[in-house]
Amino acid sequence: MKVEFLHTMVRVKDLDKSIEFYKVLGLIERRRTDHEGGRFTLVFLCPPDQADGHADVELTYNWDGDDGLPSDGRHFGHLAYRVENIYEMCQQLKDAGVTINRPPRDGHMAFVRSPDNISIELLQMGDALPAQEPWASMENTGHW
Repeated sequence: MKVEFLHTMVRVKDLDKSIEFYKVLGLIERRRTDHEGGRFTLVFLCPPDQADGHADVELTYNWDGDDGLPSDGRHFGHLAYRVENIYEMCQQLKDAGVTINRPPRDGHMAFVRSPDNISIELLQMGDALPAQEPWASMENTGHW
């Protein structure tokens, strides 16, 4: 039986703030639907070169709020994205005010969190980059 990955859904508390975070990460909005009856909005984001719907993150925003967000439930796991240059991506995120929870000390992997506390893994395309400061000596911040 054929299986095809469609999307990963995460609930968000502040839709605009969350969309801005994912845009800094390099994603684009592919589609949006408002559901009047259910009082929620779905926003699908993806990398620009993967707009075929096979690498979507679905942000679900409940219009009446969600008091449980942002929680620190690690039961979700994480989203993972491969990036061209992990140092440049981490600097771009840091410049946008995002905390680098697990810096790319090894030139290969880093973790950040979205405004809704979703853990995001960043992986270097191809081989790890040579160690580079300030990342090589940067400590973890919080948990990832």
